Amino acid sequence: MKFVKKAVVAASVISMAVAPVAASAAQPQFDGVRADTEVDGAAFGGAAGGSWLLLLLAGAAIVAGIAVAANGSNNNPTSP
Repeated sequence: MKFVKKAVVAASVISMAVAPVAASAAQPQFDGVRADTEVDGAAFGGAAGGSWLLLLLAGAAIVAGIAVAANGSNNNPTSP
């Protein structure tokens, strides 16, 4: 059983090492087909960005986590 587990681990390690090399060696199928689109202000919190909303939700999650952690409930055992 140990040999089978070691063989599976070795095969997964080899596949994880070989996959990026094989992908980078492959010839590109679509060379120069990429279409670029210019978006005004999306990267800096424009109408399509919404980064302020994500920041607000992250802040609310942090405050809620602190409130739950500092609840002050009695976690002592109640056995007689």
